[in-house]
Amino acid sequence: MKRNKQLPSLTKAEEEIMQIIWELGRCLVRDVIEKLGDPDIPHSTVSSVVRILEKKGFVGHKAYGKTHEYFPTIAKEDYAKHGVKSLMEKYFGGSPKKLVSFLVQSEDLNLKELNELLKSLDNDKKK
Repeated sequence: MKRNKQLPSLTKAEEEIMQIIWELGRCLVRDVIEKLGDPDIPHSTVSSVVRILEKKGFVGHKAYGKTHEYFPTIAKEDYAKHGVKSLMEKYFGGSPKKLVSFLVQSEDLNLKELNELLKSLDNDKKK
């Protein structure tokens, strides 16, 4: 999968469909519609959003005649990292310390939970 430093932002609808594509891996538009759980959503609408995602570089496709199988080209984890970094820059002056402090205060973590979080982060760093 591609690793882009500057990822374009996604609309709410694009992100909802991208979440499904990440979950399914390779899929057809009808698979996405089925996963959305709303049979009234027109195929053309979902297809348009998927094509926008492809234009933005989030998905690729393989054609089988007139049928297109879509797949993610950007890992969900990479998009999540991009989102957290963007959030940190916009609201916390680019400071991870301020972001973590905010999360600890707003989530009302106790010392034991905070310590477990720090150990988990340390283990992830070592991997």
